[in-house]
Amino acid sequence: MKIHEYQSCELFERYGIPCPKGYLAMYPEEAVEAARKLGAFPVAVKAQIHSGGRRKAGGVKICFSKSEVREYSKGLIGKVLYPHQAGPEGKLVRRIYITAGSNIEQEYYVSMTVDAENASVVMIASADGGTEIEELSRTHPEKIFRLNIDPVIGYKDYNGWEMAKMLDFEGEQAKTFVKIARGMYRLFMDKDCSLVEINPLITTKEGDLIALDAKVNFDDNALFRHPDIMELRDYDEEDPKEIEASKYDLNYVSLDGSVGCMVNGAGLAMATMDIIKNFGGEPANFLDVGGSATTERVKAAFEIVLSDPNVRSILVNIFGGIMKCDVIAQGIIEAAKSMEIRVPVVVRLDGTNAEEGRALLQKSGLDLIPAETFAEAAKAAVELANQGKEAAK
Repeated sequence: MKIHEYQSCELFERYGIPCPKGYLAMYPEEAVEAARKLGAFPVAVKAQIHSGGRRKAGGVKICFSKSEVREYSKGLIGKVLYPHQAGPEGKLVRRIYITAGSNIEQEYYVSMTVDAENASVVMIASADGGTEIEELSRTHPEKIFRLNIDPVIGYKDYNGWEMAKMLDFEGEQAKTFVKIARGMYRLFMDKDCSLVEINPLITTKEGDLIALDAKVNFDDNALFRHPDIMELRDYDEEDPKEIEASKYDLNYVSLDGSVGCMVNGAGLAMATMDIIKNFGGEPANFLDVGGSATTERVKAAFEIVLSDPNVRSILVNIFGGIMKCDVIAQGIIEAAKSMEIRVPVVVRLDGTNAEEGRALLQKSGLDLIPAETFAEAAKAAVELANQGKEAAK
């Protein structure tokens, strides 16, 4: 789960990580009032959307007067931004964050995330922070420093001192960095985060270290432990189909293709997306119905896939293990009876109760396309999707 910058800054302050003072605004006049409260110019006006790359997309501006804040806010609130991380549909700006300006000396990058390979938290940092950090990681990976934190021992200040040395911090700045790193780790562990990021962490001409931007993401599987974090969720920033899927504990991610996928198991779902690409198609979604799905969940999954207007065919790819193929078949039948299926459906069932599942589908009288093999199913789904796209032109 993602939250906004202003919410991340509130968390940072609880953990002793210094951020510029700021105020949230929903309307231009609120933005002007926020600038007045800050008491001095310049101020930064920032779009609050769940996407990086806001500055390049025109979502961040330094303003030097109330009139400039008013005019920029008028143009920003209600505008759709197209940062590269947001996809072709862009992100609608519903709120903005007004923060005090900073006298920047240098920009750094620092984050904490999970290193799955080493089963630990890893601190990642660079003395070249800012908007080009992604490009820097590709072109100059030697400028990106990594420091794994032993999960048994946890963060110790010597971890912070080691990274401070890599970044050439000295004296009071090094001490402040150690404190910031300590706060980031505590936040990461206390709230079951998947990412805590500062980009940029700046030094000011006065010698201070400040988190000029804040990003915090959370592990969805641990949210039940954090009702306070759940309250920060902004449903307006999420795909409605993904919100609906979460109600049924379905693992669903919306994509841009035309072949809808309904698969059991994350690994098989990824392989299904790969083979669709291999045959020249594009998956419309990632959807793992799980290993213990009920008929109700399967029916909901089918409805969610069909709710995507870009879907031109559906590939149901089930390998029965814990999940029984006859349960999937019954879910498909109930979904088909309760709603109009406007696209062809290719079904490949194998494994536990596969024969029973095929028999149920055959007796249902539904216009389904059976497939014996994985490749046969994917090829048919791609061809049918392409035919559907041509017919729609």
